[in-house]
Amino acid sequence: MATRKRLSPEESRLAALEAARGLLIETGPQSVTLKAVAGRIDRTHANLLHHFGSAAGLQKALAGHLAATVCDAIADAVRASRAGLGSPREVVDLAFDAFDKEGAGQLASWMILTGNEDALAPIVETIHELIDEIAPGECSDQAGLMRLHEATLALVLMAMGDALIGNALTRSLGLPDTAARDRAERMLVNSIASIGVDIASA
Repeated sequence: MATRKRLSPEESRLAALEAARGLLIETGPQSVTLKAVAGRIDRTHANLLHHFGSAAGLQKALAGHLAATVCDAIADAVRASRAGLGSPREVVDLAFDAFDKEGAGQLASWMILTGNEDALAPIVETIHELIDEIAPGECSDQAGLMRLHEATLALVLMAMGDALIGNALTRSLGLPDTAARDRAERMLVNSIASIGVDIASA
């Protein structure tokens, strides 16, 4: 009889978050429950309760996990862009993909509708930290930081809105599918250039 592999608390938590991410992408946010995740990784409901406290806790942890994973990828894209190996568009695409293909937009909407009003906090905070990292020394004045934070807010709102109603809206307006991403790219380039930082240059 096969024995279940013993995982460390951190490994168990990560396995649960990856399973929750899979459920989110495959069948939507309503399927991200303690019972479903426990079944997918062959753990008990009590084990999941220990790590997350509740279904809302699991969903919030998943939002943070998605944000951290995607922002790591965005940070890599920024570094590549600075080295001449990438472009600001890659940063935009990764942010939009986080809310669309990775399910963060659906998850955040579901959490808000079910009463978890701080659902977006892990996503926004992680992207905020990333944007601050893009221009650590070059943007020391308060006005520049404010413009950078406004760009972060706009990028997140555009990415989330596009994930939720982008396809229907662009079709009704007769715009190309990439219209929101194109606009976000121009906004990001202009905002960062306005404070004297060019993420596309070394």
